[in-house]
Amino acid sequence: MTFSEWLIFILIIQVVHFLGTWKLYKSAGRQAWEAAIPIYNAIVLFKIINRPWWWVFLLFIPIVNLIMFPVIWVETARSFGKNSDTDTILEIVTLGFYTYYINYFAEHKYVGNRSLKAKSKTGEWVSSILFAVVAATIVHTYIMQPFTIPTSSLEKTLLVGDFLFVSKFHYGARVPQTAVSFPMVHDTIPLVGIKSYLNKPQIPYMRLPGFQDIQRNDIVVFNWPVDTVRMFRDDSGRHYDKPIDKKSNYVKRAVAIADDSLEIVDGKIFVNNQPLQLPDRAKPQYSYIVQGKGQGFNPRSLIEIYDVTDGASWIDQSKRLYKFTSVTEKGVQKLKNHPNVEYIERWIAPKGQKEDGIFPNNGKVDWNKDNFGPIYIPKAGKTVDINLESFSLYRRIIEVYEGEEMGIQQKLEVRGNKVYMNDEPIEEYTFKQDYYWMMGDNRHNSEDSRYWGYVPFNHVVGKPVFVWMSLDGNAKSLIDKVRWERLFTTVGGKGKPVSYFVYFLIAVVLYIGYNYFIKNKKSK
Repeated sequence: MTFSEWLIFILIIQVVHFLGTWKLYKSAGRQAWEAAIPIYNAIVLFKIINRPWWWVFLLFIPIVNLIMFPVIWVETARSFGKNSDTDTILEIVTLGFYTYYINYFAEHKYVGNRSLKAKSKTGEWVSSILFAVVAATIVHTYIMQPFTIPTSSLEKTLLVGDFLFVSKFHYGARVPQTAVSFPMVHDTIPLVGIKSYLNKPQIPYMRLPGFQDIQRNDIVVFNWPVDTVRMFRDDSGRHYDKPIDKKSNYVKRAVAIADDSLEIVDGKIFVNNQPLQLPDRAKPQYSYIVQGKGQGFNPRSLIEIYDVTDGASWIDQSKRLYKFTSVTEKGVQKLKNHPNVEYIERWIAPKGQKEDGIFPNNGKVDWNKDNFGPIYIPKAGKTVDINLESFSLYRRIIEVYEGEEMGIQQKLEVRGNKVYMNDEPIEEYTFKQDYYWMMGDNRHNSEDSRYWGYVPFNHVVGKPVFVWMSLDGNAKSLIDKVRWERLFTTVGGKGKPVSYFVYFLIAVVLYIGYNYFIKNKKSK
C-alpha cells in the first residue's frame, strides 16, 4: 500500500471508531469529540476501560495490533456492564461491531474502577488467551523465534533435528510486512494446511536498530529470496509470489558479506582473494571417491563411521569404487586408516565444466559448485558498471529486490549491445541495500547462493543463538532420540559446544523451591 492508501485506511478506521463509541465516551464522563482524535482517542479509551495508557504503543505493532483489537472490544463492553459470555462472543464474532449496538440501542451504564477480572469463566478464558497471545507474539516477532533445522546443509555445526532460538534483535528486528496474518505461524496454518495470511495490505519495509552487523561466517536465518507459493495456485496452475516475510525460512553461513569479492576454486572459497577462514566449530564436508580392497570391503558399513554423513553410491562396483557425498576432514582420516580402503581422493567438479542451474542461470558461464566466479557482493551506496557481462548478475537485484519489493518500477533488458532500464540506456547502478552470499558447510549437499544468488538484507530474519532441543530422527528409543549433549548449547563460540542443561535444571529446582518456601512462609 502507498502512503496515501494507508492514510485513507487509517482515517476510515477513525471514522468507524468515532461512530461506534461517541455515546460511550459521553457516558464515561468524557466529551464526544475525544472519540474522533487519532491516538488521543485511544489514550482516553484506555483510561475509560481502566487499562494502562501505554497500550497505545501496542496498536502500532503489526500483527500484535490485530490481537489487541478483540481485547479492546471485549474490555469496552465490560466497562459498560456487558459481562456475559454472550456479550464476549458477540464482540469477537462481529469484529467489534457489537459495540455499535451497545452505543446506540442497549441500555448501558459506565462502570468506573471496575474489577479487571472477568465475571464469567468463558470471559476469563478468552481474556487469558488473548493476553498470552499478545505477549507471545511480541516475543516471537521482535525478540526470539523458535526454529527447526530441516536439512543437513550445515551438518556438524547444526544438525537435522536441532531446535533453535533465533535472535531477532542482534541484526535488528524486522517489522512484519504482512499486515493481516495468523499469529506465531509462518505461511501455513498447522493442521488445516491453508494460507496463514492475506497478501494485502502490505506494510513498507522497516527494521528496528540492531546492535551488530552481519559478520563474515555468521550463521544467519533468512527468507529464501526466490521462493514462490507451491501449494496455493489459481485454476490455471499459476504460482503466487509470497510476501518477503512469508517466504520459506533458510539457514546458511554468510561466507561473504557486502562489499566482498568471492571466488570458488577447486572447492575452496576465496574472499577478497584470500582463503576463507572458517571458525573452529565449522566442519566443511565434501564428496570423496573411495576404492575398497579385498572381499571385506563393505561401503554401507563405512557410512556409520563418525563424521561420514548422508548417502553414498557406487561408481564402479567391479572396481570397488564408491562415492561418499558428505565427508569431513576427520572422516577422511578415518577412512584412510580403514584396513579395507585402498585409497580415497576428493571429488571436485572440474573447472570449465558447466553445471545446470548454477547462478546466474543464464547458460553463458561455465561455472559449477566447485569452480565459481569471481563475483562482487553488492553494498548499499556502491556503484557498479552495468553491461552485457554484469547484466545477469544484477538483473534480479535491480528488478525485484530493489524494484518490486521496494515499490519501484525497474525493468531491465538488453537491446543490441546496450542495457536499458525503463527504456532508458543504463551504464551503471547504485545499490540501495546490502547483500550477502550464503552457503552451507555441506558443500555438495546444499542448495545455496551458488544456485540462486544474493540474499538482500531485507530478507534477513535473525541470528541463531541457542540449541534448546535436539532430536535424532534415526534413533529407535525415546531416550536415544534426544541428543542430550546438545541440549542448551550455544550456536556460536569456540571449541566443542558445552551443554548448560544441568544448570538449567538446577535453576528450575531452585526457583520452584524458592516459590514454595515463600508461599509457606506467607501462609504461616
